[in-house]
Amino acid sequence: MIIYPAIDLRSGQCVRLTQGDFDQTTIYETNPIKQAKTFADAGAEWMHMVDLDGAKAGESQQVDLVIKVAEEVPLKIQMGGGIRSEKTIERLLGKGIQRVVIGSLAVKNRELVKNWMRHFGPDHITLAFDIRFTDGQPEILTQGWQAGSQTLLWDVLDFYDGSGMRHVLCTDVSRDGMLTGTNHELYQMMQERWAGLEVMASGGVDGVEDLLALAKLGLSGAIVGKAIYEGKIDLADALKQAANVS
Repeated sequence: MIIYPAIDLRSGQCVRLTQGDFDQTTIYETNPIKQAKTFADAGAEWMHMVDLDGAKAGESQQVDLVIKVAEEVPLKIQMGGGIRSEKTIERLLGKGIQRVVIGSLAVKNRELVKNWMRHFGPDHITLAFDIRFTDGQPEILTQGWQAGSQTLLWDVLDFYDGSGMRHVLCTDVSRDGMLTGTNHELYQMMQERWAGLEVMASGGVDGVEDLLALAKLGLSGAIVGKAIYEGKIDLADALKQAANVS
């Protein structure tokens, strides 16, 4: 399983939100390049970056900064947040970003996103779904978690089934930034219903034990942010332990 240390960008700084609330922002580092280098020094191969301003605005706001990080730091980068155009995807992939993350648009304009997967290749696109449980069912949230879609995760994944969909990132927003543990049941259901899907977990990781449990489920990756910044996870140690899970 790949551990993706995360950088969430707001106004050019590394921050974390609590349950996606922009009014609950904590700044952890003012220099994203410096932060990314600490991840590389710990032995990470991948990094997950989110343009929070772009997610909120519905249009990428910090592409130049992400590209600069990619130029300066020897990490593979998966980047999302407000990506809404083919031109933006072409620019990011052309500048060394390995994978782009499509969130709200993957719900609102599914045919377009399906065409992008055909055009750019499924290895270069991650479909990201932020969910909250409503009456026991996973409802997808859009626009940086600000709006409910009245659409269930299962229905959207069914739509993309057979399209070449390969990488899916799912965040239980009730756990994000809370350090309360991940929603293992959700990820297990995803693995069982869509065999062969490369599922990435996000939200709630609070220790190495959480990561090891996800690895044992067979997930392809886990996004880790606040637990690293708060010192609950030593990234170098976590990378070594996760590499030994079979």
